[in-house]
Amino acid sequence: QFYDLLHIFEVNGYPSENNYYLFNGDFVDRGLFSIECIVTLIGFKILYPDYFFLARGNHEDKSMNVRYGFRIEIMNKYEDERILDCFDEFYKFLPLAHVLNKKVLVLHGGLFNDTNGSLDQIRKIYRFVAVPSDGIMCDILWSDPREENGIYPSDRGAGVYFGPDVTEKFLKNNNLTLLIRSHEVRMEGYQIEPGEKVITVFSAPNYCDQAGNLGALIKFRGGENL
Repeated sequence: QFYDLLHIFEVNGYPSENNYYLFNGDFVDRGLFSIECIVTLIGFKILYPDYFFLARGNHEDKSMNVRYGFRIEIMNKYEDERILDCFDEFYKFLPLAHVLNKKVLVLHGGLFNDTNGSLDQIRKIYRFVAVPSDGIMCDILWSDPREENGIYPSDRGAGVYFGPDVTEKFLKNNNLTLLIRSHEVRMEGYQIEPGEKVITVFSAPNYCDQAGNLGALIKFRGGENL
């Protein structure tokens, strides 16, 4: 949704040394301008490598691009699948998570199938691969929060559902205060999830030109309390 990406910059200012950005995955698929979106983001990363950040989402993967539209867009515009292969190689270098001010964890989907999960487990992931169908890397790109406590299989067929108790324990064990994730449409563009320790931020308004949702971003001002 390239024009919505530009609107974010119009509303919140263009990236600069004084205006940091972190985009939380799903830059391609399900739209006519995925090329324009991802090339713009890459351009800003090159321009401001220390102030502009990109995280991998579950759609930063060739198998998803074949199913959900990015491959078709590339073939329509360039008739050369090698371009998709280049983007697929790029995906493998994207970080899977970020920690802000040592307090806020940002990742695309959610937590993983381990009630004693740690940041060290995320740090140790070998990420330079296609998104696997199970395991920690798969979970943090595919999982979703739910109101019920515990961890249980996701209807998506990948990742897990994790409850407020799981979030609370993970944050406490890792000296964190908040989890920010994306991955799911929210009608207001964001949602404070059950337990109030997870916030979903979804920045694509009227997703797929039919969802009717608003788009949102979350802004941290820094300082001790972010």
